[in-house]
Amino acid sequence: METLQFEYDAKEECHKRAHVGVVASGDLEVLLEPSSDQKASVTIRTGSEGFGDTWDKVLERFFASHPVAANIEINDFGATPGVVSIRLAQALEVSGNHEPA
Repeated sequence: METLQFEYDAKEECHKRAHVGVVASGDLEVLLEPSSDQKASVTIRTGSEGFGDTWDKVLERFFASHPVAANIEINDFGATPGVVSIRLAQALEVSGNHEPA
């Protein structure tokens, strides 16, 4: 088990809390809540060790397009980068920060 922490600059307010996904084989859970500062703080708990650089690249790309100020917890069970991006987008939609695709 590995815990990773990342922080990104943010400029958009997060409207409300969100919870999407489940911790299951090949999936993940995202918990998002508004942050009072201009940062996105992400904590990831994963059973797949050694993928910190991959997580950072996926998150950098996401926050470049969606710079929302939020505290985010991700509980991962082997999700692919595509699933990570989908779950983060779903969390933004539930929080009222992003229109459905």
